[in-house]
Amino acid sequence: MVHHIGLQSSILGQYLAEIRAVGVQEDRLRFRHNLKRIAEILSYELSKTLPAVQTAVQTPLGEARVSQPAEQPVLFTILRAGLAMHAGVLRYFDHADSAYISAYRKHSSPEVFEIEVEYLAAPLIDQKIWLISDPMLATGSSMVAVYEALRKHGSPKQIHILSAIATPEALAFVKQKLPANTQIWVAAIDDELTAKSYIVPGLGDAGDLAFGTKI
Repeated sequence: MVHHIGLQSSILGQYLAEIRAVGVQEDRLRFRHNLKRIAEILSYELSKTLPAVQTAVQTPLGEARVSQPAEQPVLFTILRAGLAMHAGVLRYFDHADSAYISAYRKHSSPEVFEIEVEYLAAPLIDQKIWLISDPMLATGSSMVAVYEALRKHGSPKQIHILSAIATPEALAFVKQKLPANTQIWVAAIDDELTAKSYIVPGLGDAGDLAFGTKI
């Protein structure tokens, strides 16, 4: 199931406009902050779908009944571009464990590449709810490679993918390769993907804009 949160008019549109705008992108701190705020909105929306339990809380004047998450998810971040979004997800799921995994394009030519996954630092993840954040879902190959690497360490109860911008091609590929209990939360969906697998109009390279151009 794909949740296109940007279809509804909200303050999310301002944050999307700023991460796309060339002039605003020059402010690296603001770029990271806007990715964080987008992740916070996506986190709030997906939190409505998570299992909940009614609990009693003692106040100074009596007892209040409140609905809270029945369990904490594990928050996965794809290094390095996902770090800014991870800060937003972690702000909302502040009791959750975090996991970090690397995934990068290893090019054999300018237009041909494979996804390499080399690093994983994670708590126990078997039968947990997985929240995986990555700013861009261009082809979906990185997300599928990450899922296949994680499956060696356990099976998820649910998977929630959070991205700022995705393409229909990536969404279709992820839905084909990941289990039926996967939900995707995106702020925007752009139709065009270049031969070098860049999203158009997109925003450029999210990792470089957030943390500096890599060598």
